[in-house]
Parts: sequence; structure tokens; C-alpha cells
Amino acid sequence: MVSSPDGTCMYDNSTCNPTNFSQSNISKACPGSQCNFAFYGGESLYHKNILVFQFCNLFAFLWMVNFTIALGQCTLAGAFASYYWALKKPDDIPPCPLLSSFSRAIRFHTGSLAFGSLILATVQFIRIVLEDLDHRLKGAQNKFAKYLLKCLKCCFWCLEHFIKFLNRNAYIMIAIHGKNFCTSAKEAFFLLMRNILRVAVLDKVTDFLLFLGKLLISGGVGELDVFLIPYLQQHLPVLNYIWVPVVTIILGSFIVAQGFFNVYSMCVDTLFLCFCEDLERNDGSSSRPYFISPNLHKILRKGEEGAKLCDVS
Repeated sequence: MVSSPDGTCMYDNSTCNPTNFSQSNISKACPGSQCNFAFYGGESLYHKNILVFQFCNLFAFLWMVNFTIALGQCTLAGAFASYYWALKKPDDIPPCPLLSSFSRAIRFHTGSLAFGSLILATVQFIRIVLEDLDHRLKGAQNKFAKYLLKCLKCCFWCLEHFIKFLNRNAYIMIAIHGKNFCTSAKEAFFLLMRNILRVAVLDKVTDFLLFLGKLLISGGVGELDVFLIPYLQQHLPVLNYIWVPVVTIILGSFIVAQGFFNVYSMCVDTLFLCFCEDLERNDGSSSRPYFISPNLHKILRKGEEGAKLCDVS
């Protein structure tokens, strides 16, 4: 922006180009004037639609994050499924199952993973927009608008968690059968509905046990820090607040443990879907034997017999 020393130049506050300002007519007409930076903005397409571009960047970020998570889930599901569907374990397990599953996911299932992550990213994007609207309408006096916004936030929160659950099981079916996303999601949904009681029990028990494992690791690391930090203070500068590093390490260990235990959670979900499909497809005969390991089959058979006895009594 042009600025003159006395403010009497006819070109004051007009736009200018600093690269050729000294050779322009403005510098000759207004001696001593300067071309200074004023603000970001203008009438270009970029500056007119900068908010739209920011939303596009946000949506692309959500899509890429969900696609990366989907690729990891499909890769793990393929590796665990190759173990389950091996009739003679471990002889029939293919070599390098994790690498083979990753190559299959990249080569054949990229579109399905991108489509599933696109649906989830869309719902998450809508939730972020609703949160932004809720923040902007905090000072509003319209109670109906606030109530409607709260209802929408609750509905989309439930929808996001349902889509996450459905996508996770759809990726497992994609890794097992290699079908498209819609077909895999449909088959996974109806397979889970036919075994809804097992799903409810397994989901709650697994979540509880994995959470206990995370707490055990975090608590053990925190307790170790409490004993080690006073010893290390002999060789380090004085620490005034010992709980600051202890709490930081506990939170960090919990996050790391959560990342590792997510692999176990994916293993449980994959083996459970394989088990449900195995029971529907096979009957244990010589022509159609079960792929489930004998030890696990005995445990489940005892559980089913106990449930039948309870129903009879």
C-alpha cells in the first residue's frame, strides 16, 4: 500500500508492487512515498474463498487420517484371518502374512478403504461444523436453535460411532473375501446381527480387559517413576514438582499402550467374525471341518452346553 510522508499524495492507500515501485509513475509523482505491506487480502479468487479452502484442507486431513487407519485395520485383519483360515496351523499359514496382507490391501482394496473413510470423514466434518456453530451461538437467546443444535450434535455423535463400528467390521470382511465395501459392510452387519448376544458379551469383556491392561501398564510405569526419580535427582538438577514428570510419563505410557492394545482389539474382532462365519459355513464333518482351533472349540462347546442346561432348568 502506498504511503507518503505528508499524506497528500493522490495515490495514498492504493495498492502497489514493491518489486517495481521505484520505477513506477507513483514514485515520480509522489517523491518520498513508500510501498509498504498493509494486510493479507485482496480481490483474488484465493482471498475471496479462503474460508472455503480452509474447510477443504480440513476435510482432506480427516479423509487422509481415516484412510490411514482403515489401511492399518484391513492389513491387520488380513494377517489374522490368514491364521484362522489355515486348516493345519502353522503349516498352512502363508509366509510373511502381514506383508502379504498389506500388499493385497494396497493393490486391490484401496477404493473400498477410501470410500469407507470418505463416509466417516464426511460425518466427522459435519460434527466439526456443528461444534463451530455451537461455539458461535453461545451468546444467542434462541432456545429452540440451541436445542436443535444439541440434538444434531448427539445424533451425529451416535452416527459417527456406528459408522466406525460398521467400517471396522466391513474392513475385516474385505480382508477375508476381497469384496467391495458395500457388500462387505452388508455381510458383516447381518453376520453380527445373527450373533448379537455373542457380540455384546465379547465387546464388553474385551473392552474391559484391554482397559485393565492399559491401566496396569500405565500404573506400573508411574510407580516405577516414583521410585526412580528421587534416585535420579542425585545426578540431575533439583526438581521442585515431582508429579509433573510422573503424570506426563503416565499419560504418555497410556497412549503408547493404547496403540499396542488396538492391535489386540483388531485381532479379537477379526477372529470373532471368522469364528461366526466358520460355524455357519461348516458343521465339523470330514467334508466340512471347522477351521477353529480344537482348544477354543472345546471351550465354546462347553459354554453352549452350559447355556442349554440353564435354559432347560
